[in-house]
Amino acid sequence: MQKIISILSLLLITACAAPAENTQVQRLEVETSAPVEGMASQEILASPTLELPTATAVIELPTETPTQIPTAGPTPTETPLPPLELPTPLANPPSLMAWDGAPTYPGDSKPDYLFRLRYDPEIWALTTDSYGYPAIGHRGIEYCVIAPAFGRGLPSNMRVDHDVRKLGGIEFEINTAYLNGVMKSVAYIGGDINIYTGFEVTFAENPDLCLRESESVFATLGSVNVTQATPVP
Repeated sequence: MQKIISILSLLLITACAAPAENTQVQRLEVETSAPVEGMASQEILASPTLELPTATAVIELPTETPTQIPTAGPTPTETPLPPLELPTPLANPPSLMAWDGAPTYPGDSKPDYLFRLRYDPEIWALTTDSYGYPAIGHRGIEYCVIAPAFGRGLPSNMRVDHDVRKLGGIEFEINTAYLNGVMKSVAYIGGDINIYTGFEVTFAENPDLCLRESESVFATLGSVNVTQATPVP
């Protein structure tokens, strides 16, 4: 009887243990087989090395029409003034004639004194410049003119070279003005113990010859009392 009870107990224990064992096997199968397909999806999403395509937004900006800047017309060409009208040469002129005038630096000059220049009347003629001041014009070089220099100033785009040179017995400060590298005029400033004055030489052609002829005139610069001045015709 005890043997039968032992057999029955063994069978009961075996029967109760079988479902648990089967359950464990099924759970293991789920853990090992079910994630195969699912894990592949999770690994793809979680992979740090996988680059997914990103959507690029294309924004079309309005096209700006470039502003039309009006271009300046052609630069007007500077029209030169007509040459100065020179008086007819005298039939029997003296070798030199005097040109007397008020110094352009009266504060640096003595009262009652004028400057005096001497010129060859066959080369130069006393006239008036474009501003209405007395001047002498060269008879053989158009636009070569010596006129008093009153310091009217120069445009900002002009370059000026400075020099000091002695002409005759007087030391002159010489200022040469250039526009775009082209010499336009030369100012000579000097004087004796009585006067201090300036002259401007202008030209349109043959500047070297014009300046040489002008400097021969400046070499005669001196002063004269107003009581002995040559009247301006």
